[in-house]
Amino acid sequence: MTASCGAEPLLHLQVNGQAHAICGVPRQATLLHLLRNDLGLNGPKYGCGLGQCGACTVHVDGVAARACVIPAHGVAGRAITTLEGLGARGDWHPVQAAFEEAQAAQCGYCLNGMVMQAAALLARDPEASEARIRAELSGNLCRCGTHIEILDAVQRAAVRMRGGVRS
Repeated sequence: MTASCGAEPLLHLQVNGQAHAICGVPRQATLLHLLRNDLGLNGPKYGCGLGQCGACTVHVDGVAARACVIPAHGVAGRAITTLEGLGARGDWHPVQAAFEEAQAAQCGYCLNGMVMQAAALLARDPEASEARIRAELSGNLCRCGTHIEILDAVQRAAVRMRGGVRS
């Protein structure tokens, strides 16, 4: 029998390595709204609300996913990682460190999606070619024009994740 609290069921989530039991989550709530409004995580951004811009990208069981179109109840019990769980200042994930070194952010709105998408790609394929990186990031929209710096950052991270050093 599922535990409940009031009219809405208790939702069990694993976010950034921590277990959460959240009461009163409506069935129609998206993962993005739960992460931002209930858990106070601001890495994933609300962009288009249609899963097309990539600003809300998180990892679900290590796979990049658009949190704005995922029902929160649909990921119960699965491992969710947000930008905050990828790495932290002083212990950055290689992709985060490379984005900082390459100065790949301008306004920063797309940054969450770019970093999370790139990290998922490089976890699967640390040998990703420039063409593969471009294809993987093509669904993440950036209006600021830092595409060259973003590509450079992902290539730097790939080298670093293969054990090389590129500064």
